[in-house]
Amino acid sequence: MADKGTLAKGVRRGLALGLILLAGACATSQRKPAAPPPAPPAPPSAPVVTPQMESQFEGFVRDFRTQALAAGVDGALYDQALGRVTLDPRIEQLNAAQPEFVKPIWQYLDNAVSAKRIADGQAALAANADMFAKLETQYGVPKEILAAIWANESDYGRALGNFNIFQALATLAFEGPRTAYARPQLIAALQVAQQGPFATGTMFSSWAGAFGQTQFVPTSWLAHAVDFDGDGKKDLWNSAGDALASAAQLLVNYNWQRGQRWGYEVKLPASFPYEQADLDIVKPLSDWRALGVTDMGGAALSDDQQQGAIILPAGARGPAFLVFGNFNAVLKYNTAISYGLAVCLLADRLGNGAGVVASWPRDEQPLSRTQRFQFQQNLKTLGYDPGDIDGVIGRKVRAALRAYQKARNLPADGFATQALLNMMDSEIRGNS
Repeated sequence: MADKGTLAKGVRRGLALGLILLAGACATSQRKPAAPPPAPPAPPSAPVVTPQMESQFEGFVRDFRTQALAAGVDGALYDQALGRVTLDPRIEQLNAAQPEFVKPIWQYLDNAVSAKRIADGQAALAANADMFAKLETQYGVPKEILAAIWANESDYGRALGNFNIFQALATLAFEGPRTAYARPQLIAALQVAQQGPFATGTMFSSWAGAFGQTQFVPTSWLAHAVDFDGDGKKDLWNSAGDALASAAQLLVNYNWQRGQRWGYEVKLPASFPYEQADLDIVKPLSDWRALGVTDMGGAALSDDQQQGAIILPAGARGPAFLVFGNFNAVLKYNTAISYGLAVCLLADRLGNGAGVVASWPRDEQPLSRTQRFQFQQNLKTLGYDPGDIDGVIGRKVRAALRAYQKARNLPADGFATQALLNMMDSEIRGNS
């Protein structure tokens, strides 16, 4: 979903690995045992829409018309797009089941960079060689990166979503935790229909309102869409050229650097200070070299001033990657580290590059929903601030965890595991 910063700040905040170390955190004092964490809410299921809810939804649609018209939307278009929409109970159910939240990253990447995905991508590159050559020349974004985005967003144009975009966004805009995202997107979707122009009944999307072959949200279409094929429309549904050029334009607008790599896998020494592995800690290659970081063949990094960060998407036991500014540009498309790696690693494979060399910690069982709540509560009980107890292992939780690990001379990788949960449980019992 293009430019998912708008949605991802609420939906995917737990997946970016740009972490903030908590200075001065200490675990040496005795602490009183805290009450057990609040029980997590039951796993989401599709709610039953009552007549009262439907009536309230209809009132919201009527009232929202004023905001849309104030933003320049034609009244007749509004009525055509939203006059018959109903509250869709599937939306919130899907909202709570995104794969980045429930799959370990290695399982996510197994699917995103599968042998079939690679073969299909190489076939797509060959079948559209002229188009990709023009795109690469015009925008400076490698064709493999664009093909990888195409793959991850719509399976090379084969899966565009089957929700009515106005019903999807109106449902999210009506009430609940996504209203701040969905209300401006709903107005933007109406503006897309008006500017396209597109028939409102043909504008299908994902449940979250992302549409077309590169799954732009409506505000991204307004900001970055391109009429690459010159037919007078920026048609991301039916024109692969328009969709891919728009994706390229988005990356360029977020400072994609022509001719620069996104990053690569690296090997860390046993003495590596894991608290330095953070998307926000950017150092010259010469500094990483001085810390003993090498390429996967053991060769020293170049002794220059190119800036990069090291990320550990599966903690100290998993692969390490040195990433540059172009990786951050991909994260503007979607802020999940798992997504950024899916695009960039698939692009490498489409260009006949090697896959990931280091092993993923596949023996590591992901924390259950209840365990994630417990993990946060344990950190809080032990004096570390995890933020809201919401079951999301996000930036603040990872920062608190790093401080906890560092205080106990553990690798401060901020990666939540069953072993750490058990360690905290034991420590709390010992303090009680």
